[in-house]
Amino acid sequence: MSTAGPAARERLRVLVLRGGRSSEHEVSLRSADSVLEHLDQDRYDVRAVTIGRDGRWHDEDGAPVALALGDARPLGDVDVVLPVLHGPFGEDGTVQGLLEMAGIAYVGSGVVGAGLTMDKDMTKAVLRDAGIPVAASLTLRRGRDEARAAATRARVEERFAYPVFVKPARLGSSVGISKVSTGEELGAALELAFRHDEKALVEEFLAGAELECGVLGNEQPIASEVGRIVVQTGEWYDYEAKYGAGGSDLLVPADIPAEAAAELRRLALEAFRATDCAGMARIDFFRTSDGRIVLNEINTIPGFTATSYYARLFAASGVPYRELLDQLIALAVERAERARTLAF
Repeated sequence: MSTAGPAARERLRVLVLRGGRSSEHEVSLRSADSVLEHLDQDRYDVRAVTIGRDGRWHDEDGAPVALALGDARPLGDVDVVLPVLHGPFGEDGTVQGLLEMAGIAYVGSGVVGAGLTMDKDMTKAVLRDAGIPVAASLTLRRGRDEARAAATRARVEERFAYPVFVKPARLGSSVGISKVSTGEELGAALELAFRHDEKALVEEFLAGAELECGVLGNEQPIASEVGRIVVQTGEWYDYEAKYGAGGSDLLVPADIPAEAAAELRRLALEAFRATDCAGMARIDFFRTSDGRIVLNEINTIPGFTATSYYARLFAASGVPYRELLDQLIALAVERAERARTLAF
């Protein structure tokens, strides 16, 4: 890495890392294109590297990029990496570990926070220990539980009433998720989930409002306004509702009582700290018909177009998109500089 610090130059060198090997590759490309469009070119010297579905890295011209560490180029020749990667091999601590080894500042959570929150099963365990309410769930393993279909169905039906949700433990964007209304549908739903992960969750169905809150910061994070998801197509917030034209919208501020919004924001900050997050996260909740607030999941690299819900939550909180990007880059530099003071 260059010996000249960021403060010694007029513009920070920012690398936007996009694409990735996961099934959320296309979502990542859309997020990254928006980030590249809105980064302030007067403040940053911006470049982009794309990770293909095959895991190969290449620059804007399609030329291969070496995966180098330390003083070697090209990754060593940047000040901050903005990993706009969703799902496994990007949002799960793998890229974060690489950047830690290279000594390069990067936006978002570190290895522990990213890896933990990618795994919905492990996240629930940590949040339950912290006293944060989560949906009841049953964890199943490919091979062991898949092979014993009758016994697995019996375990599910002993624990839950239908409908239930079946989902991969380590994926996002509602990929591989099914709403299961009868026992006859369970096998196909598990088969779909196990195509994406070796671990799947069967989760209780919670009727009520789907709410979201953004978190921004490191040691002293702030929570955004609360937004409510309004599904326009389909019966639940699936992939088509998230990414299809007109599939859903966000009502922000949410039309819930002020005390409920305050409690949700408090829980979002508690969850952010409990799971060792940094930089940013979008945290999703349910508010049930009897007024309970239940945390659904934590996304450490949420969708990041200018109209994505994380950006809209902070725009409604007085932090416009370009300023949000500026703050995230500053937080990455701050976190890296603090880490350099530690003795290992």
